[in-house]
Amino acid sequence: MIRNLTAAAALLTLGGCAMLAPAPTPLPLPPQKGGEGVEITKQQNGRFVAFVSPRLQHTEPFLGVAGTNFFALRSWLDTKTGQAAHQLYVADSYYGGPYRWDGAHSSDNQPLRFVAVGRNEIICEAGCSYFDEFAAVLPEDLLRSHQNGVAVTFTANNNGKSLTIDVPGRLVVEELAAVDTVRAALPRADAAPPPAAGASVAPPAAPATAIAPAR
Repeated sequence: MIRNLTAAAALLTLGGCAMLAPAPTPLPLPPQKGGEGVEITKQQNGRFVAFVSPRLQHTEPFLGVAGTNFFALRSWLDTKTGQAAHQLYVADSYYGGPYRWDGAHSSDNQPLRFVAVGRNEIICEAGCSYFDEFAAVLPEDLLRSHQNGVAVTFTANNNGKSLTIDVPGRLVVEELAAVDTVRAALPRADAAPPPAAGASVAPPAAPATAIAPAR
């Protein structure tokens, strides 16, 4: 179940707690306990609250290295408006390429906004291998209507490669519950209901939420 939700509301009022400052480089995912729980942090002096779900494998770890080839949900709650932005974040490592990931759509072919996060060349000797990070924006109404699970397919038009991520319902339910718990604790004057169907809410301009492979 969700960790830290009893203390989640306090994140909005504890002025002396440590804050995660925005940074342009990937940061380690906070430690997991039993692979469960949504991590909650403050960003941009408390204007946004960030949520990161547990990481799950989409394929076997690359070369057997733990912390590769995984995905996670991540969200940002605007404490001024009560609205949230959600993404499906993916880390993918492979030989060959590089792939030009540039598209995403849901299982019912609904186009989703693609977000390029980063690329790192791992090694180029006998052949090249790469570590790519990318994401798809998930409208909140899409998540709420797919609490049994949601599938997103990413595409790379330069070579026809595709990667389908099946997000289990438990991740969707826990992510939304974490956001709703903190949202409910916002001051009544600032609180807002979840966005209407089709609404788009922008995350902070430079969120420190890129998720690095485990070391």
